[in-house]
Amino acid sequence: MGVSDNETKSGALLTAKNDVIEPVSEEELAGLRKQVLLLAETLEKMRLAEYIAYLNRPGRLLWFNFLVGLLRGLGTALGAGLLAGFAYFLLKRIVVLNLPVIGGFIAELSKYVNQP
Repeated sequence: MGVSDNETKSGALLTAKNDVIEPVSEEELAGLRKQVLLLAETLEKMRLAEYIAYLNRPGRLLWFNFLVGLLRGLGTALGAGLLAGFAYFLLKRIVVLNLPVIGGFIAELSKYVNQP
C-alpha cells in the first residue's frame, strides 16, 4: 500500500485544506494497516459479499425459505408420528401388565386408535 495524497512524509494526516488534524506515527499506521487487512480477511472468511448478493435476489430468498419451511414441517410431522407410535407401543406393553387404573385407560385408548 502506498502513501496517499492526504499523508505527508512525516505521517501526519491532512484535510482538503492542508490543515494538520493530528500527527500519526508510522507504527500507528502500520497497526491500522494490519487491522484493516485482518478485517478484510475476516470478511472474506464470512463470505459477506456472497451473502449480500443472496439477499439482493428476493425471489431466490423466498424460494429457499419456502423449501426450508417445507422440510421443517415434514421433519416435525415425521418426528411427532414416530414419537406417538413409540408411546403407543409402550402403552400397549403396559396393558399387558394389567395395571388396574392405567390398564383400563390404555385399553380404551387402543380401542379408539384401532377403529376404522
